[in-house]
Amino acid sequence: MKRTILVTCVLVALLAGCSIGPGNPANEKAFTSVRSILETNCVHCHGDNRLSTMPPINDTHALSKLIGSHWIVPGRPEASRFFQVVTFPDEIPGAMPPSGHAVSKKDVQVLRDWIKHGARLPAHNLKLVPQGPLPRSI
Repeated sequence: MKRTILVTCVLVALLAGCSIGPGNPANEKAFTSVRSILETNCVHCHGDNRLSTMPPINDTHALSKLIGSHWIVPGRPEASRFFQVVTFPDEIPGAMPPSGHAVSKKDVQVLRDWIKHGARLPAHNLKLVPQGPLPRSI
């Protein structure tokens, strides 16, 4: 009897994870806007050629390592260092991108919503490639 209950609980937990897990097509769609923001504003400096002291954002696998740490706190954008530095005024050291605010209010809202709703990523690893000109001088 106890074994049956245990197996049932495990199956329920696994099935619940299937509907909201990383393979969910909604995660793919929700991340499309986030990917564009990262590739336009962040990956130039936090991509493959980043300094070792910078958190990597060169693909979704690297990004996943930041989720659940102080960098990206799922459900809590204001507690996430990533979100904080994007919303800092330019006068505050550590504002990102580093000189002259480049992230639009609309994009900030997209990032806030993504983190607030769990900072979900696609099931497969996506390479993030810098898009457009450098967003700020470095």
